[in-house]
Order: sequence, then structure tokens, then C-alpha cells
Amino acid sequence: MYTQRVPGDRFTTPEFAQRLAAISVDIKQPLCTYINRRGQVIRVGVGTLNQTKIPPQELPRYGAERLSGIRCISTQLKAETPKESTLTAMLIQRLDALVVLNVTESGFERRGGGATGYVKETYLAHLIPTAESGVQELDDRVRALDSTLSWSLSPALSLDILTKQDFLDLVEGLEAEFRREFVAQQVDADQDRVLIVGLMTDGITKERFEDGLAEIGRLVQTAGGEVLQTMRQKRSRPHPQTVVGAGKVQEIALTVQTVGANLVVFDRDLSPAQIRNLESETGVRVVDRTEVILDIFAQRAQSRAGKLQVELAQLEYMLPRLTGRGQAMSRLGGGIGTRGPGETKLETERRAIQRRITRLQQEVNQLQAHRSRMRQRRQKQEVPTIAVVGYTNAGKSTLLNTLTNAEVYTADQLFATLDPTTRRLPIPDAVTGEPISILLTDTVGFIHELPPPLVDSFRATLEEVTEADALLHVVDLSHRAWQSHIRSVMSILSEMPVTPGPILLAFNKIDQVDGDTLVLAQEEFPQGVFISASQRLGLETLRQKLAQLVHYALA
Repeated sequence: MYTQRVPGDRFTTPEFAQRLAAISVDIKQPLCTYINRRGQVIRVGVGTLNQTKIPPQELPRYGAERLSGIRCISTQLKAETPKESTLTAMLIQRLDALVVLNVTESGFERRGGGATGYVKETYLAHLIPTAESGVQELDDRVRALDSTLSWSLSPALSLDILTKQDFLDLVEGLEAEFRREFVAQQVDADQDRVLIVGLMTDGITKERFEDGLAEIGRLVQTAGGEVLQTMRQKRSRPHPQTVVGAGKVQEIALTVQTVGANLVVFDRDLSPAQIRNLESETGVRVVDRTEVILDIFAQRAQSRAGKLQVELAQLEYMLPRLTGRGQAMSRLGGGIGTRGPGETKLETERRAIQRRITRLQQEVNQLQAHRSRMRQRRQKQEVPTIAVVGYTNAGKSTLLNTLTNAEVYTADQLFATLDPTTRRLPIPDAVTGEPISILLTDTVGFIHELPPPLVDSFRATLEEVTEADALLHVVDLSHRAWQSHIRSVMSILSEMPVTPGPILLAFNKIDQVDGDTLVLAQEEFPQGVFISASQRLGLETLRQKLAQLVHYALA
């Protein structure tokens, strides 16, 4: 079949269609041939359109504009209308057109006085940019994905009628319509267009699941992406190969095409094999939650120490995922199963990354030693230290700026600041009332299930927490999941190698909170202090509470 040519302006020829049908009857299997716009056969597959479809990552090499530049001539042994799954596969691949040949095993059947050969009847399908009259009615699931993109399916046609239709006229008309319909969807090429996928497993409440999806949406926006759509699935446990089920993977691939996404983000960590499998099915990059957070950290790091720790975290995350790149890896060593052709490119990269990690860890250790000397110097001066901790975007940096005029960068973003900042704050002594000074240290924000590479890499920063005399835990009371945020921060603190000192809870952003939430927080945490850093509310009470906290910590 690869030696056959089809005229560029025709869907197919009678000879090509009959030969394809005859082979399909002979082997008793459906066949699919994929033809480019020059009439060359570029791919032949035994099976249905779903089974033989071109991998999405290979489509751009043929692509024209909105359509892929490829048409498919397929056979089916049952005389029936093409199924929705077949038309969906056409949509996922953005085919120029799909010709379905219903074949008969009798061969050269007489019909209406003429010989039909092996082809009994044909169907012609193609994509359309808008819902028009005569369009096959779709079910609610497909219609909900994108009401501006569906397909048109012809009634049964004779092969003679089909082969006389002008293919190029149809394709050029469709491309012109697509240009008019989708011009408004064009965005900055540097901005990722993101499809978010969330998986709700057993043991996760609906509220916790939705909060997690909202958080990954904020993370994507903070990283500079545009969230186009969010998809959800409920399973008892993640699928070991693709996280979500096979049907949902197909739905994701379809949605990627219909909304024009170039990145899929999952709300959980993925294994290298899962990422590889998902990318082969969807044809676009797939990243997990940790990778999004690492990207934000890479953008936010300003100091040399911050950049050093971010690079270390990225390399530690990347190292076990090198095998997902499709590079053959030989196993060096001795004995059965370990001999190979020598060192591959993958192993060279692995050794280089491992050397770099070792060097970065040494620099982080030097950074720890430097900060340890700085702390010892402060301790000799007997200046109490308080580390400001809290969930990301709780308002820690804003509070530090308000109290000490620190001029730390602030923004309504997750992980707006990474580098610790220490400033002196005068407060009244809890016993004498005389003014004393304490040191406030702003630390990196925490997040639910903080990725292990970040915890390991930022240990120099997190040591500020364990070495402080006391902690000021800032909570964003305006966030609906504020109670979950408190639990997440306390869980991370409990895993510290050294138990932190006493903790004062400061509920921030009370100017954005309704009365019921305020009463609930006051009843649940009567020892807490309620403030608004941006509006300078409750700051005097906070200073008094800090004085009591220091007195208690040093007693």
C-alpha cells in the first residue's frame, strides 16, 4: 500500500479503495491508511482508527493549520454507521477527513445494475468549527468539551459519488473557517495554555479535593500559565500506568485538541512512567504538582543561596526521571544481565547530574555553616529570635514589612518570596514594660504536602525555624481552607529534626473575613491574635503577645 499514490484533489480513487477493501477481506481485519495532502501513503495500520491512530507527538510534522494535513481511508467489516469512538479518534488526530469503507466478503456484488466490488458503501466525515444544520447530534459528554468544535458525517454514499468529490476544495474551505473561528483564541506564544486534571481517591473529602484543585490552579497562574479547563475523575486508587482510567485519558487527549492546550498539569506527583505514558497519549507536555512548584521557585529565587537551593531541588527531582526520556540505558557492571555496549548518553547525563548535586550539597552545607555562625553571633548578643512561619500567601512578608519597614517583595501570589529576611523589632518587655529588641525572620512559605526535594534542599532556610527561640505562625483567615492550612504547617513543623519553640498563632486578613468565621476562630484558638497586616489592625496587641511569647520562651 505504501507504493500507491492518490490524486491530491481526491479523497481516494476506486482502484485504491477496492484494493484496500480486498486486503481487509482477505485478512479479515479492518485496515486504516493515512495519506498526506500530496497523496502519499504515510502510514498503514491493521485495526480500527482507535487502534492505529498516529501518536499525537508525531502529528505536528505533517500539520497544516488547525487540521493535521492527513486524511484516513479505513475499512470496517460490519455494514454500520461509524461509531462515535471512531469519530472521536478523528477529532483527536485533527484529520482533514475520514473515509469509512463498509466492505463485503462476496466481492463484486451486483447492486442497482452495477458492480460494487468489495466496497458496499462509504461514509465521509470531517471536522467543522461551528455547530451547523446537518451535524450529527453529539451526546452531552462530547458536547460539553467544546461546543465550537465537532464533526459532520455524511449519509451512506456510493464509492463512485465519493471519488468524484473535490478533497482540496473541502479542506481549504474548512481551514478558512477555522481561521475565522479561532482567531480570538490566540494568546502570547510564551504563555502555557494549561489543562488541569484532578483525581479524587478514597479517603479524600470533596471539600479537600476541590481546595487542592483551586490551589494547583493558583500555582499554575503564579508560574505564568493560563488555566483553560479543569477535569476531574473519581477512582478508588490511581491507575499505575496513567493515573486516571483509559477512558479519561482519551477524554483528556480530546480536550487538549478542542481547547488548544499545550500543557497538562496533574494535582499530584507522577512517576516517570506515568508521565511518559500520558505524553504519548496526549501529544503535549505533562507535569505534576512538584514540577510546577519547582518552576515557581526557579522564578522567585533572587539571592545566590536561593538559586543554589532551587537548582539542587530541580536536579534531585530530575535524576530518577531521566529514564523517561526514551534513551536506552545499558547496565554497566559484571555478570549476567549487566553487560552492555558501553556508557550511553543517559548514563553520561546521570553522572554529570550526580557530580553537580554533590557539589551543590557541599555549597549548601557551607551555607548552613555560615548561617550557624550568624545565629551564634546573635545568641552571644542575647537577642531573642522569632521565626515567622505559615502557609504560602498567608501574608508573612507583608506583616514583616508593616512591623519593621523591611521592604521585602510582596504580592498576592503563592511563594512570592523565598529568601529569608531578618529584621529587628522593638517591643515592650512583658515584665517591666521597658523597650527591648527581638529579631523577626521571614521564612519560605509552606504548602500542603511540601515536595521532599524542596524540604531537603531548603534545609538551610528551614534551620531558621528550628534555631529560633519561638515561632509566629501567620494564618490567612480569609481562605476557606484556613483550618487545613494550620494542620499542614503543624505537620511540617512536627517533622523538623529539632522541635521548634513555643508558637503564637496570628490570624491575618481579618478585614476580609465574615463574622461567623471570626467567631469560630476565636472560639477554637482563644490564645491567638487577630490582625490585618495590610490595614495595620491589631498590631499593638501583636507586639504585646510577642513580648509574652519571648518571656515564656526564655524563662
